[in-house]
Amino acid sequence: MLQCCYVNFSIIHYMLTKRIIPCLDVKNGRTVKGVNFVNLIDAGDPVELAQKYADQGADELVFLDISATNEERATTLDLVKRVGEKINIPYAVGGGISSVDQVYKLLQHGAEKVSINSSAVRNPELVTEISEAFGSQCLIVAVDARKEEDKWMLYTHGGSKSTGIELFGWAEKMEKLGAGEILFTSMDHDGTKAGFAVKALLEMNKRLSIPVIASGGAGEKVHFKEVFEEGKADAALAASIFHFGEIPVPELKAYLKTENIPVRA
Repeated sequence: MLQCCYVNFSIIHYMLTKRIIPCLDVKNGRTVKGVNFVNLIDAGDPVELAQKYADQGADELVFLDISATNEERATTLDLVKRVGEKINIPYAVGGGISSVDQVYKLLQHGAEKVSINSSAVRNPELVTEISEAFGSQCLIVAVDARKEEDKWMLYTHGGSKSTGIELFGWAEKMEKLGAGEILFTSMDHDGTKAGFAVKALLEMNKRLSIPVIASGGAGEKVHFKEVFEEGKADAALAASIFHFGEIPVPELKAYLKTENIPVRA
């Protein structure tokens, strides 16, 4: 089976530095962005954006085909290949992945990692199957959640379906089954630019030994400082602030260095 090619580098990287990850939510071949998972607007060509972020020094990219699950289809391989040909940084792909064979094809077309969400809920054994076939470092389990009363609850299908599953216990289960990372998006914070769900991220990091990627709510540079220092996140993912030039990646990294937060040049 195909194996990811940068295992040792990733392990060292996680230990030493915090990662900045632009996210490209793609629908109908275009990058889009919304607020609280709705009211999507066009944000540009995903291939051009991917190349720009790689040139700017982003540590990784995440590409999510956000309509693939609801449309019951696999992620578009042609777009995955075109993005992979333009960049030289690790690149994760998600959306509609439901089998080991699909993961194999995505890795063949240039992805370094895959991200699964709804399919992990439908078939938790898929997490173990992918991890055993390609290594846990290739697998991100994404969790979309919102707070309901005093509990964080898991959602699937692009945030449109409630599962009735409690977030933190689910994340622990995913780690045990073989996930290499957890990508936690707060639906309550998504697109608001009011800051990350720091308390929830801290709780997740207390419970897990694998890296946690924070997503949802980035609006100012200080939000990244907060999520790394207070939320103990290993990486922070954002979309609109990068897509619309509000906070360029080099500017953000320069700021974090002045705050004594370890990031790559």
